[in-house]
Amino acid sequence: MALPRSHQSSFTPREIEFMAGNSTIDIIPTFKLNKLKFVQGVFGPFRPLLKTKVPLWLALLMKKNNMCTIVIPEWLSVDKLKDNLEQEQNNDEFSALPYNYMEVSHMLLETASNDIPNAEQVRRLLKDLRETRQAKTRIGLQALDDTYLPANNMSVMEINEIRPFFSRAFNEMRKLREAGSSEQTGS
Repeated sequence: MALPRSHQSSFTPREIEFMAGNSTIDIIPTFKLNKLKFVQGVFGPFRPLLKTKVPLWLALLMKKNNMCTIVIPEWLSVDKLKDNLEQEQNNDEFSALPYNYMEVSHMLLETASNDIPNAEQVRRLLKDLRETRQAKTRIGLQALDDTYLPANNMSVMEINEIRPFFSRAFNEMRKLREAGSSEQTGS
């Protein structure tokens, strides 16, 4: 599929999700195996009922094959999401979430929703959190200047969504500033 020219310098959501698959996560295996060796690293040993850290892609593959239970990250609990939503609504800055929280939560909800306590409430809170952060981003873009865009605690997907717009706007504002400064020195 050909992307519009304005989006060709950005990653696609699938590419961002693919990169997030390398994040590590804890699992509780249901099988016994010494170690698995991959180009990315060596993982294991795997023992039933003992937590093991693996890349998310491996955890999801094991989950699909009923070989583990995924230990859901603390930030994905209802209480933490409520706290983050409250921070988003009451502060100008973005709350601290993992840089790939959107992709990781999407993959976990898609594949391991039975491992997530109150999965439907988690979905709603993530949706509210996303909408609140998008509104905050729109407000931030209105106050855009040609030297700095505050992006503290923005996720990869959020940055990727505004990148095409910001790049064009930043370049136009820089051109205007340069034209204005050359007029002042020329007069």
